[in-house]
Amino acid sequence: MKFYKALLLLLTAGNCAAVAQTTEPVAPKYDQHKVFNPLFYFGKGNEFRSASGAPGAKYWQNHADYKINVALDTAKHSITGSVVISYTNNSPDKLDFLWLQLDQNIYKENSRGQATSILEGGRFATKLFTNGYEIKGVTLIKNGKTEQAVYLVNDTRMQLKLKDALAAAGGKLQIKIDYTYTVPEYGTDRTGRIKDKYGWIYDIAQWYPRMEVYDDVSGWNTIPYMGSSEFYLEYGNFDYTITAPASLIIAGSGELLNPAEVLTATELKRLALAKTSDKTVMVKDSNEVKNGNAYLKKPNLTWHFYCNNARDVAWAASKAFVWDAARINLANGKKALAQSMYPIQASGVKAYSRSTEYVKASIELYSAKWFEYTYPVATNIGGPVSGMEYPGIVFCDYKSQAGELWDVTNHEFGHNWFPMIVGSNERKYAWMDEGFNTFINKVDTKVFNKGEYYEKTDEQQAAASNFNDNSDAIMNTPDVIQSDNLGASAYVKPALGLTILREQILGEERFDYAFRTYIKRWAFKHPTPFDFFHTMDNAAGEDLSWFWNEWFMTTWKLDQAVKSIDYKDFDPAKGALITIENLEEMALPVTILVKEENGKSSTIKLPAEIWQRGNTWTFAYNSTSKLISVTIDPDHILPDVNPANNSLSGIAVPAGVTAATVINNYIDAIGGAAKLREVKDLTVKATSKLQGAELVSLTRYKSADKVYQSITAPAYHDFAVLKVNLNGDSIRVVQFDKVAQLQNEDKALIKLKYKLFPELEYSKTGYLLNLAPAMQVINDELVYLVTVTTPEGIKVKNYYSQKTGFKVRKLTDAPRATPVDYSNYQGINTGIRIPFAEKTNVGGLPLDLMVTEATVNTNISNDDFK
Repeated sequence: MKFYKALLLLLTAGNCAAVAQTTEPVAPKYDQHKVFNPLFYFGKGNEFRSASGAPGAKYWQNHADYKINVALDTAKHSITGSVVISYTNNSPDKLDFLWLQLDQNIYKENSRGQATSILEGGRFATKLFTNGYEIKGVTLIKNGKTEQAVYLVNDTRMQLKLKDALAAAGGKLQIKIDYTYTVPEYGTDRTGRIKDKYGWIYDIAQWYPRMEVYDDVSGWNTIPYMGSSEFYLEYGNFDYTITAPASLIIAGSGELLNPAEVLTATELKRLALAKTSDKTVMVKDSNEVKNGNAYLKKPNLTWHFYCNNARDVAWAASKAFVWDAARINLANGKKALAQSMYPIQASGVKAYSRSTEYVKASIELYSAKWFEYTYPVATNIGGPVSGMEYPGIVFCDYKSQAGELWDVTNHEFGHNWFPMIVGSNERKYAWMDEGFNTFINKVDTKVFNKGEYYEKTDEQQAAASNFNDNSDAIMNTPDVIQSDNLGASAYVKPALGLTILREQILGEERFDYAFRTYIKRWAFKHPTPFDFFHTMDNAAGEDLSWFWNEWFMTTWKLDQAVKSIDYKDFDPAKGALITIENLEEMALPVTILVKEENGKSSTIKLPAEIWQRGNTWTFAYNSTSKLISVTIDPDHILPDVNPANNSLSGIAVPAGVTAATVINNYIDAIGGAAKLREVKDLTVKATSKLQGAELVSLTRYKSADKVYQSITAPAYHDFAVLKVNLNGDSIRVVQFDKVAQLQNEDKALIKLKYKLFPELEYSKTGYLLNLAPAMQVINDELVYLVTVTTPEGIKVKNYYSQKTGFKVRKLTDAPRATPVDYSNYQGINTGIRIPFAEKTNVGGLPLDLMVTEATVNTNISNDDFK
């Protein structure tokens, strides 16, 4: 499921407290004995699961084939039919009872999922209840004999109590269930329906009773479906039919077996062309949808699909669908079909008209890199579900566009590898599908169309959100992970961990071989987390137990720092001794950029094992001149929660420079005091992106006590990421569409944050200025640090470029404050200069704002601040 789309991340991270950055000394928390504990692996290998991470010599899993026949009633929005499950017990145990999943029961008003939904609701809650599954009959067929089943329904589960135990090692049984249910209008964002101008769009999933998994780890896996946890399913073959009004187009997992019976001659011809074309071919265009006549003139049609060796199937139906398709070229020479179905309003080169291109590229890239795609068709449905995956078919929000559409399409199809091919237990370990998938998404996106949608993440900037004080460890079940943290714990942090492992610890060649080994070993099987850990250790040839423990089992943070620079015999020409520190509990490798006065620079890479010796490490550097700067992680690859201590300069502030001269140089650099005082009002418009979703910022300043700022997501009905209205002593803040409760100290900080050109006031009585004696380093640039104490006692650290005089960073000394970085200063119409690039955090989320328009003295009305 696509949870870490930009807006959804904002929704889930809205309450994250940002981690303050400070240069003040802190007591180290690091303990190497905890990190490099030799007892991480307690279990031993057995005949089912090898200690090397491979399936054991006697590995087994049960098997379930499905034959499903249903009808869709578009008047009642109901599905009625039957499923026959052919179940094989390959376990060494006799089974006295069986368990099935009845996921539609989550939409009943008395469901456990409803009872455990938070008051605020959210993505996995619903207020539009149904009756769930209405079971009409359950029968068992064994050895040719049919009998009525004895069963018990409990929430989203059904227990079948067997008269005669199902034999071990190959015992077979058929289960026939007749049922009906109403398709929910909103189905926990995994299934549902929406009315379009030209007809209802149905995204149909969790639409038949399914077998629970019986495995060698837990026996029956009976965790109920409560919304955020996804699925754990047996593999088998699916033969299914859907009878629906003839005007509907239906797409489903697997292969359509009877195209000649359900498609028009024109559609058949175009579809045949698409199967040979690398360019997208229209199978049903918008004019045909509008005319409403492009279908076989019969009351109903029955669509017959077959999906081989899958863990689930899903489908979609609508007479509003535009349909296009193209050929997929797989590395082994085989071909498959990429296709997209979506409403007319979703058409356009910035939207779903490129969907099939995205599908084709995703499948081809993943297949070539990791493991061959195994289904004959890959279908993207633009409909009501914002992002959900099933074998060979995915549901994406029909409103998605551009980078956001690529992102969600690429993500959902990545799930065909995790968990469709590698069948992990999503109910317990969301990170084993979401995290792995988010990782391969990033690898893919770097390559697609020469990186058209690739955005490099500043991991230092993002650390405030991903490693906040209230975070949950990755190794938790999704229903236990708090909703504010699910995006980080299930998606972002696992993907980041694998990226660090690939790029900083193992290297791409070793990592990729080990990761492909894991996929190959566990394709169409059921791995556990420790099967993954052991496989990576063995195939890469590295004991990574320390890494698995700190990254997946704990909420530890990373804080690497440069402690000191010394010279041998006080002579830089004889070499330097550089001491670094590890102040938080996590250990990772260290990359250090050293720059000298003579222009020489070097990059030093140190392995994580240096931290086996303790929390400090000193190494010799063969300097030939004085060191200008030593910077840890210059490319911001690691999630350091306190990057303010990542750099140290060996250069003292030049003689004659004072706090006052630094401030005056800054004022002169942006236009001079006289021009700044002429500014009566200022309006700044800017944009930002998060994972392809556009954010729009509007800020208005008028006088000292009137400020308005809004940051909204236009594609989501102008959802309010942030709105601040400051009008005298009246302050109102809305963050993530929720009104913030402000204390007096919060109001004081807001007034200070939004003060226009505060440096003009620094010479007034009550302000104290202190210039740090040594130069600082910000983004590889030497800067002055001026700490300002306001009359209210609030301390603000301002960093000014030695080269340009511009302010490059501001950090308020407050518990939840985060730095604001400024760059790309440009002149506007009065001759003053303002930064056209601003890097900050909102609610802990990284935000890079780029100014698109700035106007001065437009006589903004006071009404704009009410």
